[in-house]
Amino acid sequence: MKLSAPTFVTFLIAVALAVIALLGVLVKTIPFVSENAFWILLVGFVVLMLGTMFKGK
Repeated sequence: MKLSAPTFVTFLIAVALAVIALLGVLVKTIPFVSENAFWILLVGFVVLMLGTMFKGK
């Protein structure tokens, strides 16, 4: 399998999800995010992984 760099949009989505998860851990008052910060971060990493596995246009 040949990996490629993710597109800029894919990278931004992954970073946004990571920042949201980090805020959920640090702030602890964001209702849905604070309870599911680990899963949000995991989704961000999966998006980034898929962005590297599939060739972007």
